[in-house]
Amino acid sequence: MVDSLGEVFLLKTTNRAVGVPELINRIGLSDYSEKQIAIKANFNSADPFPASTHVDTLRAIIGSLTDAEVGGITLAERSGMGNTEYVLEQMGVFALSKELGFETLILDNIDKEGWVKVNRDKTHWLHGFYLAKVFHDADKIVQTCCLKTHRFGGHFTLSLKNSVGMIAKKVPGAIYDYMWELHGSPFQRQMIAEINNNYNLDFVVMDGIKAFISQGPEKGAVVEPNLLLASRDRVAIDAVGVAILKLYGAKGKIGEEDIFKQDQLKRAADLGFGAKSADEIKLTALNNETFVDLERIERVLKK
Repeated sequence: MVDSLGEVFLLKTTNRAVGVPELINRIGLSDYSEKQIAIKANFNSADPFPASTHVDTLRAIIGSLTDAEVGGITLAERSGMGNTEYVLEQMGVFALSKELGFETLILDNIDKEGWVKVNRDKTHWLHGFYLAKVFHDADKIVQTCCLKTHRFGGHFTLSLKNSVGMIAKKVPGAIYDYMWELHGSPFQRQMIAEINNNYNLDFVVMDGIKAFISQGPEKGAVVEPNLLLASRDRVAIDAVGVAILKLYGAKGKIGEEDIFKQDQLKRAADLGFGAKSADEIKLTALNNETFVDLERIERVLKK
């Protein structure tokens, strides 16, 4: 029997306002009332979707959480390819926060007390790393990611990779650069998985209406799968995302390696969180138009 945490919902649509709430309804928000919610979106740069979270996707997620009568919503972000405040301004996040009443937190600006140390233990991080306290303290963590390749060593940047923006580049008062370490390490992809082993994710929405199948994360060849996806399992949804990138012709390690031999997913399996194989993933189509895509994705997953 497939564990429900490995279930990935898929919807063929270009209508985010309808599609995102439909996905979240299947996830279920019955226990979200009065809870404090932290959101990590994908605002690495000020480049338009699929480089960054589409504002309509964010609007729909916030709307669903508001309807569930949560206690508070904070979107926390650290951009890796630009000034975070500028990026959020350019992408319409501040305007949306004023309109819908959620908080925004720029992680570059928080003091040392706003970070929680994660020790090295048996990770590839030389000195451990620091996770933003807002995610450590939240009752629920929600993520929304894009569907794209990554030319700077990640191979793909989906839910697991999106978590890099939850940790510190530098901690105030210290000079060590954790992003320099990450991007200079031959174990970058394993280190990405290790970040994810240190916080709970309640659900993720992946916007695959468009995708980059080359370069990335801020530019590349664009395809249009016209799919929205959601899951409680970040490894399962990333595996499905890699399958879609393969289907649309992504090259390099994505195209060459089996899905669960990809370093990010393999390390997650070694650490024991998320789906460990295609057999632990259940794909559920939410409309008739999705079934053709579902069958194609399943064939790639099970190769």
